[in-house]
Amino acid sequence: MLGAPQPGARMSATPPDPDAATPAPGDAPDGVPLPEIAGYRLLRVLGAGGMSTVYLGRQESLGREVAIKVMLPEALADEVSRRRFENEARTIARLEHPHIVGIFEVGRTRAGLPYYAMPYLARGHLGQREFAQDGHENGHARVRAILHALLSALDYAHARGVVHRDVKAENVLFDEAERPLLADFGIALRRGFGPRVTTAGMAVGSTAYMAPEQARGEEVDARADLYSVGVLAWEMLTGKLPYMAGDALSMAVMHAQDPIPRLPRPLRHWQRFLDKALAKSPAQRFHNAQRMREALDRVPLRGGQPLTRALAGVQRGLARVRHWPRAAWLAVLLLGAAGIGFALRQGGGDERFFRVPGAERSAPASPGLLGDITDPMLRPLPVSPAERWITAAEQQLRAHALTAPRGANAYDSLLAAWHADAGHPRLPAATAALLGAFAEQAERRIRSGDTARARDYVDRAAQLSAAAPHGDPAALAQLRARVAKALDARIADAAAHYDRDTALRLADSARALGLDAAASQALRARAQAIPRSGDALPGEADMRLVATGDGMIAVARSEVSHAEYARFASATGRDAALCRERLSPLRIVKPISWREPGFATTPGQPVVCVSWADADAYARWLSQRSGHRYRLPDAAEAGALPAGGGAKPVAEWLRECRDGCRERLTRGRSWRGGADAAREAARGYDDVGFRLVREL
Repeated sequence: MLGAPQPGARMSATPPDPDAATPAPGDAPDGVPLPEIAGYRLLRVLGAGGMSTVYLGRQESLGREVAIKVMLPEALADEVSRRRFENEARTIARLEHPHIVGIFEVGRTRAGLPYYAMPYLARGHLGQREFAQDGHENGHARVRAILHALLSALDYAHARGVVHRDVKAENVLFDEAERPLLADFGIALRRGFGPRVTTAGMAVGSTAYMAPEQARGEEVDARADLYSVGVLAWEMLTGKLPYMAGDALSMAVMHAQDPIPRLPRPLRHWQRFLDKALAKSPAQRFHNAQRMREALDRVPLRGGQPLTRALAGVQRGLARVRHWPRAAWLAVLLLGAAGIGFALRQGGGDERFFRVPGAERSAPASPGLLGDITDPMLRPLPVSPAERWITAAEQQLRAHALTAPRGANAYDSLLAAWHADAGHPRLPAATAALLGAFAEQAERRIRSGDTARARDYVDRAAQLSAAAPHGDPAALAQLRARVAKALDARIADAAAHYDRDTALRLADSARALGLDAAASQALRARAQAIPRSGDALPGEADMRLVATGDGMIAVARSEVSHAEYARFASATGRDAALCRERLSPLRIVKPISWREPGFATTPGQPVVCVSWADADAYARWLSQRSGHRYRLPDAAEAGALPAGGGAKPVAEWLRECRDGCRERLTRGRSWRGGADAAREAARGYDDVGFRLVREL
């Protein structure tokens, strides 16, 4: 608090006395060890109050001094209140304004007490400055600048649903550039939230600066902060508070009942501004901080100027009209009196300066009984109707009950909270957390193939964001980005398997999953670029894509040639299998093999006289050599294979077997005729070759 003016007082903060006794590093003044906080070394106590202690500390990672506010155990006795404090601190930490002291970190001490770290501002607070005797013009200019800064900070905070509730001189700090910063939003609770009574039985907040409705324990809004700024303005201008009392309760009663005092004559040009700022009823005060700043700009720079100019004008006129007739004198005097009266009534030279209607001028409050005023002060304000819904939503989020069971899930709880009290400061953070969970679940469902469930999460996210007054575009953008990433990954996987139909279905679901037209069209273009069944396999013109019941495979256009098998045999040293002419059970005259099948062959003709085991070995060799998986086709795939051609068409080995796999099936008619049949797997036949398929 500013206190009475002292001779020789300085505007800058009084430096600490080097000879004053200070606690040893690591100990509080009473010898109690300082709290232990990971990443910080606490040095000494800076100040203590009924709910917290502020310490000077050093952040070890950055080597900088910080102020650390640690809540007392009795202030936050249970886990619910501690988490509530941490949520409020995180809300305040998002306030980024040049005249608001920021919060670096929120956490818990080793003993489990909540704390937050903020900048250490060693230039002192507003209560250590003097303006009343700092030269009339210079002092008033500084007062205006400080009020402008505070109102700018409050306008920013109020627009984000945060009411400070404890604006006072000690909470206006100065940095090295002598800029004022509003500090300690520690009880900055949103409208209608939480208990307001301390253990001493007084409403939370400093009663010397407290608005009447706040002192009575009623619901408060941003106009309570503007009242406190009015008290600060009075204190800076006069060097004392507008109301003085011996105890907090009496002070609160004076704010609620006593008329607004009158400023001394040199400051009378501030009276109308302060009458409106300190009005007993919130409805009669400035509507918001911006309006109050505009009114501040209209306060005349000096008091008494209109009257002085009017009197000087009368004197000059008298000198010029000394010889006028008596009737003219009378007219001049009447006009002069009217002009002086007008100047006095205006109170300033700016015609735009606001006027307080008669109904808004301060008057003593109704006498009543003291109990009528003080009784509500001793009662907590009603908890916001949204509070229970937000608490339930936070618990349901931790339990992963996002959308079920019905009526007991985070989605339903937050919708109810938005409808109950859209101004609750914890709502944006809780909503962002649920939207993030929806984004994670939607991405997971898309990757697992459950696009219908993913769409449900996306729809609920849009509905929840719409319930917020300004939505949450950042969270929705993150959700859309995760959905797009998941769809892109699924389409890429489908493309790798040449699954064009699945890719097209995924692309078609993009709009329903919240993506815009451009993103949807880009995904569809990728899907349409995937080859269809019957198209050539990209990079391998001799294979074409074939759709089967289990997906897409690539099938060789023709059987493995004599030259291709020769390379395999040469590379592996594989012996030739015994070969039989299908119409001749015994070959006595001259044995045949794949090299000499008993008839003339060319390198491009299908290789014959290879056993099923030879064909399987070739497929495994080619797979190892190429990195792709080749194999023989099965019977179900055989119907999709192209028919063999050429002068000597051959039958082809299949994967299926009979008789304990001593026999393997063949398909197709060969140059010797016949139909599908089972043949001895260890032998080759002069009219049986093989073809490969590649798994995709």
